[in-house]
Amino acid sequence: MIRWRKGEVLRIRREWPGAVELDVAVPEGECRALAYPPLVGRPEPGDEVLLNTTALAMGLGTGGYAMVVAVPNRLPEDPDGPGHLVKARYTPLQATVLGADEQDSPFHEVLREADSLDGMPVVVSDLHSALPPILCGLRESRPDVRVAYVMQDGGALPAWFSMSCAKLREVGWLAGVVTVGQAFGGDVEAVTTHTGLLAARHVLEADVAIVTQGPGNLGSGTRWGFSGVMAGEAVNAAAVLRGRPVAALRVSEGDRRERHHGVSHHSLTAYGRVALAPAQVPVPELPGAFGERVRDQSELLAVRHELVPVPVGGLHEALLASPVRLSTMGRGLEEDLAYFLTSAAAGRFAASLLS
Repeated sequence: MIRWRKGEVLRIRREWPGAVELDVAVPEGECRALAYPPLVGRPEPGDEVLLNTTALAMGLGTGGYAMVVAVPNRLPEDPDGPGHLVKARYTPLQATVLGADEQDSPFHEVLREADSLDGMPVVVSDLHSALPPILCGLRESRPDVRVAYVMQDGGALPAWFSMSCAKLREVGWLAGVVTVGQAFGGDVEAVTTHTGLLAARHVLEADVAIVTQGPGNLGSGTRWGFSGVMAGEAVNAAAVLRGRPVAALRVSEGDRRERHHGVSHHSLTAYGRVALAPAQVPVPELPGAFGERVRDQSELLAVRHELVPVPVGGLHEALLASPVRLSTMGRGLEEDLAYFLTSAAAGRFAASLLS
């Protein structure tokens, strides 16, 4: 159930496009809070705010903020622009956005007839944390590559939650973010992963699309109870639209959970069971016994997919050049190097598909 608090804004810690991080006084003391000004207005020091403190009380890592639900005395202005897509539907913060594929969009005619990605590589991963290392691998040999990020709704719904996306757009590593399903707040809005991919190609004119869920995945420790299973569905969408699906493995040497050591069971489920269309699966040439384990586990996917060995020499240096902090499940680059090398290898392979 939801935990509620009223609080008073003490100070603004930092802000980035679509989001403001705050310190708020609550009955228990102080807490860190996050507001999305396009939804709730921009809080200022001294404002009273209504907070949802559920994630904070649960101690969630990615979502460890109190969320500002309303600034009662500083409401945002009513929107007066076009837009008929409702996202976060039938929740208190449902928002109307202009979808690239809806009738009032200037791109409607293009997307109404669009039916092909024209062979565009589509790199799919199950975690948001894979986005920066995939980009590092892509840009190692193709620094001018134009990349769109298609954010599915398995994690955070507002794209504004991702500081990485904001920075990657700022430095030109992303041409734009496409939010699909119930997710919103991207540079381009779309109804489904399919129209999101088509918008990446025909609206943002991307050379490559990367598809992952937003930050803050949901898992239950079971084979099927993981939000990243939708990575397999993204492979199917890319294939049916005549793209080139590249299935990025989730590999870890730092995760203490046996089911995630080597190739994660989530990758084996998403690509081995959910993805019905064939994809190319980059398999990193990692050294030693751990590398052998990854190669052996990957063979389970060879029934349907093409396994492609990818050397990892030079990728560590490419990862060190990332403009955003690399982190997955609280582990940094050196704490789980295999994870980041594997994602970067997927980017390196996708770059090799570009003419």
